[in-house]
Amino acid sequence: MQTHVSGKSAILALVIVAVFLVSWELFLRHKGVVADFDDGPELWAHVRDQAYQPSDKAVVFIGSSRIKYDLDIETWESLTHTHAVQLAMVASSPRHILTNLADDPKFKGRLVVDVTEVLFFNRMRGNDYPDAGISYYKGITPAQRASFYLDRHIENRLAFLNEGHYAINAMLGEMHIPDRPMVYPFLDFPMGFDITRYNRQNVMNDDFIADTNQHNQVKAIWALLRMDPTPPTTGKPLDTIMNSVVRDVAKIKARGGDVVFTRTPSNGFFLDAEHHMYPREAYWDRLLKETGCQGFYYADDPVTAKLVCPELSHLTPKDAVTYTTALVSLLKQNKALGFQ
Repeated sequence: MQTHVSGKSAILALVIVAVFLVSWELFLRHKGVVADFDDGPELWAHVRDQAYQPSDKAVVFIGSSRIKYDLDIETWESLTHTHAVQLAMVASSPRHILTNLADDPKFKGRLVVDVTEVLFFNRMRGNDYPDAGISYYKGITPAQRASFYLDRHIENRLAFLNEGHYAINAMLGEMHIPDRPMVYPFLDFPMGFDITRYNRQNVMNDDFIADTNQHNQVKAIWALLRMDPTPPTTGKPLDTIMNSVVRDVAKIKARGGDVVFTRTPSNGFFLDAEHHMYPREAYWDRLLKETGCQGFYYADDPVTAKLVCPELSHLTPKDAVTYTTALVSLLKQNKALGFQ
């Protein structure tokens, strides 16, 4: 008798859970939420494998979040007939990923390094996500690979699996409870701002693009980060960073690879702060001179110079197509990365 009751209880519990999950998914879909992918070490490691494609078949991109939004992968692949391998990471410096590729004797490909100065030249921050991705990639097991391939087929069908917005910690962070003194607040990005596709391209949705209130929400986060008292890197620490990048670039070129640098658009007070803290001649120009690489700074091209980021730091999907088209044109005009 007790077994019979326990069986009924188990069935009832399963029904309740199923009803809850279906209701939650339908509620999110009604709000316009779409299923996407968690941009964690698992997805990064999956794409990292693609860096070994023949150099005439693929180009690898590393950087911070801007190149994840501003490079439209479909446009790139249509215009260049090469695969775009997106290895950039949000809120991160690409230098550790550059070193990882440079120290990998199997990587002999073409590389685009996007520079967001406040992260690229930062000695203190911006390495947690790259280090986690690299560590996961080096130690990945067959079971983890199998789990990823099974999970991806579920993840892109169910919106509530979005860990960045609907995990418990993420939802608690969005409760807008006043912070205690000296506690750094949760960076509450709108749901439509950071949609991640399977190819790791990030996009804004139409709702975010049309809503200036959401733009201002993200601008407020940038204004908060602008208050960071950490001074820009100068002197010997900057020399150390430059020497590290020069060394890594030289390793890749010595194996037959190639490297170019890009600087994607930013606007408003964000750009003003970047110009003030990281003057172009002391950072960007020096970087190109010491590495001997070509560089493509958005402000130097009349097409990309006019692009406006709705929240000051990232392009809309439509403008990402414009930027990518212009970038491909510049690469071909300058015969960079072997493009003609």
